[in-house]
Amino acid sequence: MAREEALGDRLSDQGYRYRQARGEAFVTHSFLRARHFLRRRHFVLSVATGAALALASVSPSQAAAKIQHLVSPGGIEAWFVQDATVPLIAMEYSFAGGSAQDPKDKSGVANLVGDLLDEGSGDLDSKTFHERLDRRAIELSFSATRDTFRGSLRMLRDNKDEAFDLLRSALTSPHFDTADVERIRSQVISGLRRDTTNPSSLASRKFLEMAFGDHPYGQQTAGALESVPTITVADMKDYVGRILAKDTLKIAVVGDVDPATLGKLLDHTFGSLPAKATLTPVPDVEAAKPPQRAFVPLDVPQTVITFGGPGVMRSDPNFMAAYVVNHILGGGGLSSRLYREVREKRGLAYSVFESLLWMEHSAIFIGNTGTRADRAGDTMDAIEKEVRRIADEGPTQKELDEAKSYLKGSQMLALDTSSKLAQALLQYQQDKLPIDYIEKRNGIVDAVTLDDAKAAAKRLWGQGLLTVIVGRAPQAAAQPAAAPATKSD
Repeated sequence: MAREEALGDRLSDQGYRYRQARGEAFVTHSFLRARHFLRRRHFVLSVATGAALALASVSPSQAAAKIQHLVSPGGIEAWFVQDATVPLIAMEYSFAGGSAQDPKDKSGVANLVGDLLDEGSGDLDSKTFHERLDRRAIELSFSATRDTFRGSLRMLRDNKDEAFDLLRSALTSPHFDTADVERIRSQVISGLRRDTTNPSSLASRKFLEMAFGDHPYGQQTAGALESVPTITVADMKDYVGRILAKDTLKIAVVGDVDPATLGKLLDHTFGSLPAKATLTPVPDVEAAKPPQRAFVPLDVPQTVITFGGPGVMRSDPNFMAAYVVNHILGGGGLSSRLYREVREKRGLAYSVFESLLWMEHSAIFIGNTGTRADRAGDTMDAIEKEVRRIADEGPTQKELDEAKSYLKGSQMLALDTSSKLAQALLQYQQDKLPIDYIEKRNGIVDAVTLDDAKAAAKRLWGQGLLTVIVGRAPQAAAQPAAAPATKSD
């Protein structure tokens, strides 16, 4: 596992070991990752800094002993690990709200804000702002999940003053200049248009609509083709004023800085933000009850299948049992039941995974695979059969022991850099876990019994699946795609 459970937007990395983004990136707007990378707006670390990042490591046992609950002179709180292995500082932070705070008819506001906060602020225009980042090898980024507006800041120790000052400027005095807004808006719209012919994006969109209906979780974080063109600068300024406030701010810092210096940097960066956020209440919601199935026609050679159903909240006392048994079914990569049944035994798909996704007001499990159009039926049958089997019988003791052993041992890799550790510490705060959770986590995994795992399997998969299939209609699946019509002379 590349990370502890459910970083990013809280989709666990079970089955996602080769992806950097998790959760929301899969189920909503994967095109944004490619767009951000191509623009290089946030990926500004030099080669030397990248090497430093790769070397910056803190083992979980070391981290557990060093995690401090820091309170700045101005009252800003943070979880902090002081580590001088390399001269690097990594900070992750978040504000409550996220895309669930978008106006109902203007989905995509939070996403646009995240794209534009670093496009000029204070007395710096967009070009000058990014030149400052590049010159000092500072990595600064913003993103919106359903429940949070998140930020990331990484820098060499000697550049910390300028890095934190640039972040302060972006948070407190963004420009939202017309030219920048329209340039970024056009990129978002272009990505949304591409998604209309992307089977994975269509499956994700339809699945969320099926699971959550009119609830804010059913909207796309990136917005929609109908909503993004209507978003105004006033909408974005209103979002910034309502969401970026100190009372919901959570911070995690790992790196080569002493507590007194960090406290001053935090006060300088976040101290002038409003004291309280103005959040629109978001109701709790349970995902739609399975079984349900939807088909989205699209003339492509490979059919995409997305499946899932109601999950388990992070605060649920039986969460870890669900997490462990989910690893057995679909989260264990090459060792999972779904992989063995679908890929190894039948050769129906190259990969298949299933993961837990938990949010502030709901939880689901969600899986995905792609297969040849004429084998989609067989693939879905194999998945449903294996889901029914584990729901009825549960895992074996051998499977449980192996899953627990893997999940405990993989924690070292999950927290092997300062950036990963900072991400984990932020997620633990968002999930309302104790500051010593890293120390307790393996004991919680060990405490899961076979009866616990069987009960969790029945609870998760006993009702069946919500399924979305995107591809050719069944009767056309065995036929080649029609040749394009030619214009006669």
